[in-house]
Parts: sequence; C-alpha cells; structure tokens
Amino acid sequence: MNLLSTRQKLVASNIANADTPGYRTQDIDFRAEFAQQMQGQESMGPQTIEPDGLPVKADGNNVSLDRESRLLAENAMRFQVAASLAQAELHNIRSAIQEGTSA
Repeated sequence: MNLLSTRQKLVASNIANADTPGYRTQDIDFRAEFAQQMQGQESMGPQTIEPDGLPVKADGNNVSLDRESRLLAENAMRFQVAASLAQAELHNIRSAIQEGTSA
C-alpha cells in the first residue's frame, strides 16, 4: 500500500504541473518495485523514472492528462483491492485470537 500511496502522490504532482513549462512527467516502475517487494527485498524507497514515449509540448512539458487520469483510476482500484485484502487478513487474525482466548 505504501507503493500505491507513493505513486498516487507522483500522479497528483504530475497533474498539478500539467501547465508548468519544462516539467517532465515522473512515475515509478510499479511492476519492478512490486516484484522487488514481493521477493522481500528491501529498498530505499521507489525510484522515480521519466516514462518513455510521451509527446513533449512546445514548452517542454510532457504531462498527458489522459494518461494521468487513467493512472489515478488504476491506482485507486489497486489500493481498494489491497485495503480489502488487508482487512480480510486482519479479520482472520482477530478470529484466531478470539478462538485462542475462548479455548
């Protein structure tokens, strides 16, 4: 969920800077970071990248509001799934504790 939170902040920053001359879109390589975390490898935090292939406007800005809007929606869905899984896990732990104390 920390990874999703970090990405949400980057996307929000990109949207906020959509009209800033020279601003370059920032993102994280979500799949690589997620895979690294799933393997239990610790990192100093997600590294930001500049996505390839984004068209650059005359003022040097390459923020695409369509792309950023899509990423916001995608990130929100992933966060909701992660929160639901965490809630289910906490429910299981709580149930196990309650069963252990009543035995």
